[in-house]
Amino acid sequence: MAEATAGVTPIAPQQRILSLDLLRGVAVLGILIMNIQSFSMPETAYINPASFGDLTGLNFWVYSLSHLLADLKFMAIFSLMFGAGVMLLTGRVEARGGRPARIHYRRMLWLLVFGLAHAYLLWYGDILVAYALCGMFVFLLRRVPPARLVILGLGLIAVTSILYVLFGLSMSFWPPEAIQQTMQSWAPPAEQLLHDMEVYQGNWWQQMALRVPQSLKMQTFVFFIYVFWRVSGLMLIGMALFHWRVLTAERPARFYGWMVLAGYGIGLPVVLYGLQQHFAHDWSVHYSMFLGVQFNYWGSLLVAAGHLGVVMLICRASGGAWFTKPLAAVGRMAFSNYILQSVICTFLFYGHGLGLYGEMSRFGQILVVPAVWLALVVFSVLWLRRFRYGPLEWLWRRLTYGRLRPAVAAAPSSPPAGDG
Repeated sequence: MAEATAGVTPIAPQQRILSLDLLRGVAVLGILIMNIQSFSMPETAYINPASFGDLTGLNFWVYSLSHLLADLKFMAIFSLMFGAGVMLLTGRVEARGGRPARIHYRRMLWLLVFGLAHAYLLWYGDILVAYALCGMFVFLLRRVPPARLVILGLGLIAVTSILYVLFGLSMSFWPPEAIQQTMQSWAPPAEQLLHDMEVYQGNWWQQMALRVPQSLKMQTFVFFIYVFWRVSGLMLIGMALFHWRVLTAERPARFYGWMVLAGYGIGLPVVLYGLQQHFAHDWSVHYSMFLGVQFNYWGSLLVAAGHLGVVMLICRASGGAWFTKPLAAVGRMAFSNYILQSVICTFLFYGHGLGLYGEMSRFGQILVVPAVWLALVVFSVLWLRRFRYGPLEWLWRRLTYGRLRPAVAAAPSSPPAGDG
């Protein structure tokens, strides 16, 4: 490892790229709009909002707007950014004469360790394990031409879509016990929901009774039929977009304007139609679980492109203005802020904290989101006034490279921008 990292160190803050940090900051904040539901309610409420809690009035509008603007959209941006980070790290390591494979895989192995700890000690909805495993895979394809990366990425994303269509069309031929089990997972009986609430309102050790099996399911069944294909595909597309300088705000403003128009103009109607069909079918397991999700599954990619275009236009217009610097600071500490979200939200909703699990409406949950955002922004800005890296970013780099130049030291007076 010493030989592999000789002369290779993490980039200095002043070398960072504003647009990448800005995108990463928007993504890590945006994912809380949907994750707050998993923190605060039984697992099924995320995929089937009709299975738990009230879905009328303000709660209806909160869910609908969250689904339209956030569900899968910010996670898509986060995945694109991860792919871009692979390309940026590889290029910089090779330029300094290092061996990118050893550094990358060491980096992913430590991310896997962090993700496993996050999943089994804090929250089953962890995405870091998936990112580590997918990151190991996409690295092998980094030299594929960007156009082919996009085609391959879309092909991987399509795998889950095809699987879901096949599951939905074949459901009537399933054994009765399989259908019954699927229906119970889609809309659990009241006693199961009550049991989940009691577990997560219990102490940290009692929560393990649900957190462990839920984490195992996420890292096995859900990973192999859904997460691997979508996340890997998006990472490959992110690698291509980085190569084409789309993510670094170097394309003309007109280019990003068309991204916004096409992304929102096509994506939002597709997602909105899919949402209307869910309600028209009363969130039936036979329609909504496999077939109905197709509209948001694909439409979310377009809406995410619209979000990305907006951020790039802001980045180009602002030139690092005061209102972009706090978001860039959040993105620069995305790893620390992602974990801190879990620490804050599990304290609010789980029994080792305030124990509000299952007790707060969707409208109440959405009011928590900006409060958490504010805490993360303030924390990031204040931390980076004193230190070069976020706390977990520093630890991750320390474990990857084996040593660092003054990593936890006073930062430069001018706030840095984006990442690699």
